[in-house]
Amino acid sequence: MKQSKKKIFIACDTTQVSKVKQIIRHSKTKRLNIGFKFGLEFLNSINGRKFIKSLKNKIIFLDAKLNDIPNTMKNAVIALSDLRPNYLTVHISSGLEALKAVKSVSKKIKIVGVTTLTSLDNKNLREIGYNKSVKDLVKHQAKLANKAKLDALVCSAHEIKIIKKYFKKEIITPGISFNKIKNDQKRTTTPYEAYYKYKSDWLVIGRSITKGNIKKNLDDLIFQIIKK
Repeated sequence: MKQSKKKIFIACDTTQVSKVKQIIRHSKTKRLNIGFKFGLEFLNSINGRKFIKSLKNKIIFLDAKLNDIPNTMKNAVIALSDLRPNYLTVHISSGLEALKAVKSVSKKIKIVGVTTLTSLDNKNLREIGYNKSVKDLVKHQAKLANKAKLDALVCSAHEIKIIKKYFKKEIITPGISFNKIKNDQKRTTTPYEAYYKYKSDWLVIGRSITKGNIKKNLDDLIFQIIKK
């Protein structure tokens, strides 16, 4: 049976359009489905928005992480719609009313709920006033995302098993490192584990691909995750 292509978002975490052009140019392959994630860093750069708007025939993931009152979030989605994103992130912690408001104007844009950031662990949650563990909080967030009829969720690979009990749509997993180097993230895993052990649908990979030789890094990724 023919194996379906693995799906990754390459995180374009830079303010430089020239760097993003380089990432796109050197990440062409027929062996993976590749999208490009643009976060706050690039979205708020001088030429970032203009560049995203110019892209054609690319899977665009706007990692805006909207988190505000319902009317502001709804209007933000409308304001971003001219960029024609395929996916757009909102924080589930913005609340059910805000999530429903976003969905009411999203049209073809897939709204992605951000659960608990991979930079946080149980200690960090206690510091900011949560009395739940990461796993309990993510479980609660998954239920809320399902109630709001969101299209996908962002979560650490370690919470996927819990989330899939309550949310049956796409799962997008950040915190991916080829060699488990954590950098500024706490809950990390390798590409192979994320796909085959935890069963993620999409991986978000940044520095492991974009730092150094992009083509070689992409070949290394393919070698890790494409079963012979």
